[in-house]
Amino acid sequence: MAKNPLGRASRYPQDYAPEVLCAISRSKSRGNLRSGNALPFHGEDLWNAWELTWLNGSGRPTVATARIRVPADSENIVESKSLKLYLNSFSMSRYGSAEELQATITSDLGRTTNSNVTVTLTTAAESVADTIGKLPGTCIDDAHGDFLATAVDATLLKATRDTIVSEELHSHLLRSNCPVTNQPDLGSILIRYRGPQIDRSGLLQYIVSFRQHNDFHEACVERIFMDLKKYCEPSQLTVYARYTRRGGIDINPFRSDFEDAAANTRLWRQ
Repeated sequence: MAKNPLGRASRYPQDYAPEVLCAISRSKSRGNLRSGNALPFHGEDLWNAWELTWLNGSGRPTVATARIRVPADSENIVESKSLKLYLNSFSMSRYGSAEELQATITSDLGRTTNSNVTVTLTTAAESVADTIGKLPGTCIDDAHGDFLATAVDATLLKATRDTIVSEELHSHLLRSNCPVTNQPDLGSILIRYRGPQIDRSGLLQYIVSFRQHNDFHEACVERIFMDLKKYCEPSQLTVYARYTRRGGIDINPFRSDFEDAAANTRLWRQ
């Protein structure tokens, strides 16, 4: 596998180049889960790649959106810049059909992540027909708070133990930073749970406390899941983040202990 291309000048190959894919072990960010061999959640990472183009058998350019689902229990994630370089490498490569290209991408990403990756190519007409959706439940972005934390502070999370609810809360104020380049990553986040009622002010202050935190999208979502479990003790919990695009790719980690998969709902900033 290639070395991590983040923060370095890169050559953009225009012919099929699977060797540029860079794997990052999930174990590096999961040392604090303390769950033994079993993960305390399941889920997937949904990747939407909007800049995929290749040549058909006669040399005519073809375009599509690649919808990629990587299981949360995969050994590795794919470094996002390397995925951009890899997908760009198809731009002058010929394929007899979209199905052939889809099979190639599925095989390469499966080998990189050491998991069963699902890839679907969506035509331009199908992608244009997609409507902008919204997260379910109540937006907490107007909740009061002092927002003084300069580092992630899980002690801001509180719940009313004698009030058991089932609800969906979301925020558009999630921000974290790439751990290599320090570039900002903006996103929206959905919390779906059953259990003691979570204090909305504390939850929003906690989400905002990620504003200067350096970590990958997937690790941020997993930390939020674990902190909510520890400090609020829900019996059921889903954490789902929808990040804005970088390099033509948006990454959307989904973690849950009671739901199997997430709807790939395109939001207003995506």
